[in-house]
Amino acid sequence: MSKKDYYEVLGVSKNASDSEIKSAFRKMAKKYHPDVSKEPDAAEKFKECQEAYAVLSDPAKRKQYDQFGHAAFSGGGAGGSGMGGFSSNFDFGDMSDIFDDIFSGLGGFGGFRQSNSRRSSKGPQKGNDVLYKMTIDFEDAVFGCKKDINIDVIDTCSECDGKGGFNSSTCSECRGSGTITQEQRTIFGTFLTKTTCPYCKGTGTVFEKKCTACKGKGKVKKNKTITINIPAGIDSENRLRVAGKGEAGSNGGSNGDLYVEFTVRDHDFYERVDDDIYVSLPLTITEAVLGCKKEVPTPYGNINLTIPAGTQSNDKLRIKGKGIANVSNKKKGDMYVVANVVIPEKLSRDQKKLFEELKKTTLDNSPEFRKYNKYLDK
Repeated sequence: MSKKDYYEVLGVSKNASDSEIKSAFRKMAKKYHPDVSKEPDAAEKFKECQEAYAVLSDPAKRKQYDQFGHAAFSGGGAGGSGMGGFSSNFDFGDMSDIFDDIFSGLGGFGGFRQSNSRRSSKGPQKGNDVLYKMTIDFEDAVFGCKKDINIDVIDTCSECDGKGGFNSSTCSECRGSGTITQEQRTIFGTFLTKTTCPYCKGTGTVFEKKCTACKGKGKVKKNKTITINIPAGIDSENRLRVAGKGEAGSNGGSNGDLYVEFTVRDHDFYERVDDDIYVSLPLTITEAVLGCKKEVPTPYGNINLTIPAGTQSNDKLRIKGKGIANVSNKKKGDMYVVANVVIPEKLSRDQKKLFEELKKTTLDNSPEFRKYNKYLDK
């Protein structure tokens, strides 16, 4: 079967610039790479794209192709190289940035950066983020505070300054590229794949002497004490980002970040609902019936609250601005005092006499009693 025109395969004109050819291949590679595409003929189409790009991205090979077509590489036509086939004749060059795009976003979870094994480790890489879970008291969440935490993190080795060894030289296996090109034959054809160089671990550099402190990794586990400034208003499941306190980066890359996830302990008196605080206020029968003034505790000090006459259980009284500061806009919520009318379980002889006298008066003329009595008469 005759080969397709390379320009047609990539969907570009014969006057396309180098950047247009690379952009076209990037798009086609994303679409047809066998690891990500579900199309039944993806492998074959990817091979065609790979072959077309290997020629058109190389100025010398492109010039040969423009002059002689496929015959330039078949070995039998004018200008042919006589090397017997495409897959063994061409160097595909460094396509790592293109394949980074194909596989970007496949690693990591929960917003944290993690290493992607498909990427070359030669360039600077930011370190992984670290998640630390912290439990704090209710008051610490209301007012904010400082806390010291001890965590084990992967840090740069101080003995070799993160290099992994001493007296470095260029890796002879990958010639400093950090990757090795391998040929893989499948039923769909021959593919050239790039993998991280196993000799230099993708750095492109080897050392005369390996660092014994980090065993050549350039990183060691260290226990660190970090001071955390906890803002007022933090709530359970909130996360606080501490920049640069995560794992050390590689090849000059910056450190990852530390994320602190909070759990706030329940309080035995205050109940938090978002930025508001709820408290239960016990009232005697006389306080609820006649009304009164009550001293009510808040996180910011006690206040005097007027209880209106006729207050019922579960009635809510709002105290503006005595809640918790919003962690984002710093605006304080409110405090709600929930009335709890407590019926006495035991009465003195004098108290019982007073209730007996009160019983002789009419106290069942409220709408609730009228509605109840209406159904008794049916």
